[in-house]
Amino acid sequence: MADLLSYRRHFDSLSRCCYLISNSLGAMPNAARSAAAAYADQWAARGVRAWHDEWWELPRTVGDHIGAFMHAAPDTVAMQPNVTTAEAVILSCFDFAAPRNKIVMVDMEFPSIKYLCQEWAAARGGRVEIVPCPDGVTVPTERLLEAIDEATLLVPISHVLFRSSFIIDAPAVIEKAHRVGARVVLDVYQSLGSIPVDLGALDADFAVGGCLKWLCGGPGAAFLYVRPDLIGSLRPSFTGWLAHDAPFAFEPPPIRRAAGSYRFLNGTPVIPALYTCRPGLDLVSEIGIERIRAHSQAMTARLLELARLRGWKTTAPEDPARRAGTVAIDLDHGLAIATELNARSFLCDYRPRAGIRLSPHFYNTEREIEDVIAAIETIIAEGAYRKHLGEDRVVT
Repeated sequence: MADLLSYRRHFDSLSRCCYLISNSLGAMPNAARSAAAAYADQWAARGVRAWHDEWWELPRTVGDHIGAFMHAAPDTVAMQPNVTTAEAVILSCFDFAAPRNKIVMVDMEFPSIKYLCQEWAAARGGRVEIVPCPDGVTVPTERLLEAIDEATLLVPISHVLFRSSFIIDAPAVIEKAHRVGARVVLDVYQSLGSIPVDLGALDADFAVGGCLKWLCGGPGAAFLYVRPDLIGSLRPSFTGWLAHDAPFAFEPPPIRRAAGSYRFLNGTPVIPALYTCRPGLDLVSEIGIERIRAHSQAMTARLLELARLRGWKTTAPEDPARRAGTVAIDLDHGLAIATELNARSFLCDYRPRAGIRLSPHFYNTEREIEDVIAAIETIIAEGAYRKHLGEDRVVT
């Protein structure tokens, strides 16, 4: 794994902290600053002509770059400002007419998506069935598959659960959904860039995610994948002028929808984010996700080993094949401990019913893993966390 550590030179910020929060926000590559300057320079020098120079094609070119990580065909990935918007575009493709009007989700799904699906279904005569995950770590696959039936329209599910880093059995979920005529929306936000994803092999209908986390691309560059054979048949009602086949004709409704990925766009894209996400994508391309996965497995295994030696409870799968890039350590006063860790430049976060989340990436070292565990021990022994009791979130 030592060869991966040579990539630390691309991240000046790593010399100032122990960065273990890539599941929330990946470290910023140095080249992202130059990319932001390039955006500003082009805007200043070319003004509105920048749209013709490059900006108009950026949603497609960046989408294709991301699509290559997932073995997606060209022009099937539409860039979106965030995953909630991407999911809303998908929901807007369906009418929720009975009897096929059910959304099936697990209770460990990310709250933003649960809020959206509940509100969207309720407003359109649909319903949401929530499958409980009793152990707070894994998905009960058989129970989930039983819930997916002939009344199911959509199954939005995270490839990797944000709380526990559990990798779901995506092939089984997709196979059952297709057998009964349902569609699966696979959220790869917590997987892409950390574990291999092959949408073609999975036969996924939709996938959503973003560059914010393991792809080290910053906020504002999320994406939506649509399986090629579905694109032409879908008519998203959450749409806008960029989805028009001739946007500069400025025609009155009804919209003539574009072909390919632009069919799922809406308003003006977040151009600065599409500039600044590319350096992270370039690094992940150069390294290769298989190498990143091997390093991640070694780092998370070491975290689990050190936590167990101290008798600490962990919220993470035991099976390395089902464990993605995060290990959560569930300690008394975990929120306060995480806040003190951040104060000591060990960047991490905390989630209720999970614990202190530690997420080593390709740029983290085994020494950093050992140091953060030692820091937690020291904070507990000194009682240094007590000054943070009563705070409702991690203060960094």
